[in-house]
Amino acid sequence: MQMKLIPGDSAGTVTTFYLSSDPGEFHDEVDFEFLDNASGSPYTLHTNIFVQGVGNREQEFRLWFDPSQDYHTYSITWNPQRIMPIRVFENQEKEGVPFANTKPMKVFSTLWDAEQWATRGGKIKTDWTKAPFTAYYRNFNIQSKDSPGSKEWLTEGLGPKDRAWLRWVQKFHTIYNYCTDARHKSRSHLHECGKRF
Repeated sequence: MQMKLIPGDSAGTVTTFYLSSDPGEFHDEVDFEFLDNASGSPYTLHTNIFVQGVGNREQEFRLWFDPSQDYHTYSITWNPQRIMPIRVFENQEKEGVPFANTKPMKVFSTLWDAEQWATRGGKIKTDWTKAPFTAYYRNFNIQSKDSPGSKEWLTEGLGPKDRAWLRWVQKFHTIYNYCTDARHKSRSHLHECGKRF
């Protein structure tokens, strides 16, 4: 998906591109959410992964480019081995960590009001005099196991360049990682967070 986000002061709004199974107590979801900002502030990319209704796998990144100035391509790879949207969530079912592989998911894109939490934890509210807020989407492309063409994504992993890029993002642009937050550690999270790039 190519997206061009809201320019200027869009604090309190969230522009999303995400996958979700049908709603319910045990739904799966892969979140790719852009927390919009006050003028001049970098955007925050908020990610989360829900498996069987359990989330709390948040990671946030301060973007190193302005996503409102031009279209940028964003992708989510979800295959039997891993989920990769700017981060990697490996399938570790053999170690007892649930993985999103039992329900089909649909693609969603939304723009919504989240001023109660989105910008600096809800400290900066939406300036509704700046409305309407408009984000742009184009060149949506989805590949599934039933799609014609290459199936390389079904086994896609990380090559040396991908690993180096992820280490760079984690070192210089990660602003929150559930793996380092003692409040969110659980037995399953200890397994999930053990993998390094």
